[in-house]
Amino acid sequence: MQITYWSDYACPFCYIGEGFLKQAIAKLDTKETFEFVMKAFQLDPGAPLKAEKPNIERTMAKYHMTREQAEGRLAQMNAMAAAAGLEFNYATALNTNTMDAHRLTKYAQREEPEKADKLIETLYENYFVRNTELADHEILKAAAAEAGLNMERVEQVLNSDEYLHKVRGEIQEAAEMGIRGVPFFIIGQYGVSGAQPAEFMQEVLETVLKEEIQKKMQTGMACGIDGCDI
Repeated sequence: MQITYWSDYACPFCYIGEGFLKQAIAKLDTKETFEFVMKAFQLDPGAPLKAEKPNIERTMAKYHMTREQAEGRLAQMNAMAAAAGLEFNYATALNTNTMDAHRLTKYAQREEPEKADKLIETLYENYFVRNTELADHEILKAAAAEAGLNMERVEQVLNSDEYLHKVRGEIQEAAEMGIRGVPFFIIGQYGVSGAQPAEFMQEVLETVLKEEIQKKMQTGMACGIDGCDI
């Protein structure tokens, strides 16, 4: 089963939502295999190439909070991440532009698809755990090397505008579908918005699996009084 989802590497709920989804899949009683297809979304297309301040200070400025209030808000995110089985250092994360991280992801998905999931997880970890700047090409190259990508092609992609059109196309696709926030998952015929609890995601997955079984039963070949359909 293919699960398509829109996400941005700077989105805490995207990382958390993916964690809950994987927990839900682990609880399923099925032999079904799942393929994840990440599509690009940018929460802040104008984000700088160099971090100006850590996220706790950005939270204080954006929401006019005291440091204590901001720490409480971010502590709630950390607790949600822990429930999703993730390590999370969001307060000290460094926000930068994610376009090149998305372009690198599109390269991996297109040219080295068997390594794309590893790259995606490494980039999430770089932002939320290691607190590195994802606009930094050296950081992106290190993540690519960790995922085992072809480093010559990685250099070419990062030093060009390759896959820029693909990233923008996926962002436009989200806009045309009315997607205004991420994460947004498409599972079967259902759209799921936001980081939903693992129990809810499990219910959606089980519903889709049942529907797939019924569909196969309805479209299977059969014999009747007039003979067999072939």
